Amino acid sequence: MKILKASLILVTVFITQCGPQAFVKGKYDDVNRENLLNDSWSETDMQNAVKDLVASVTAHNAIANAKTPPVVIVTQLQNKTSEHIDTQNIMDMVRVELMKSGRVEFIDKEARQDIKDEYDYQNSGIVAEESKKGPGGQAGADFIINGRLDSIVQEVGKDKTVYYKITLNLTNLKTSKIAWSDYKQIRKQFRKKTIGL
Repeated sequence: MKILKASLILVTVFITQCGPQAFVKGKYDDVNRENLLNDSWSETDMQNAVKDLVASVTAHNAIANAKTPPVVIVTQLQNKTSEHIDTQNIMDMVRVELMKSGRVEFIDKEARQDIKDEYDYQNSGIVAEESKKGPGGQAGADFIINGRLDSIVQEVGKDKTVYYKITLNLTNLKTSKIAWSDYKQIRKQFRKKTIGL
């Protein structure tokens, strides 16, 4: 009888451990705490890369010694990794952190079509003449920020190394010369854990 009860308990434990599980209880976490839950690009990687690259570009002569804040447009970050990474999110963080520095001004590339549509609406005769805005008054960008994200993954036995390099460029629109370029390297090491019953 004891053997039967012990067997039932073991079967019950096995079934509950092998069935589908859901995340049902959560708590808020510190977004600045290191996150290495898996071997993929993480918010910690993004935060560290953006912080260092923004510090580098704001210290460069083109921005640090400018008489007036240069006007910048942020374009794309090419994803050359094998992962699906939201590179727009990275560039949004770059823009926000640069804006917080107060050393640059930005043109919103994403809003251009919306602005054009609003010009068309305001010139339709519906809007009062004294409050109308129109084409010809927009500021032109002085610089473009773009870049790329690369990775190298190495796996030997139970060991895995994931290397990322994010490179940003600040290009002068008038001359098309790169005024500043820098990169941030991140390397993470992982070890496979044997999972048993």
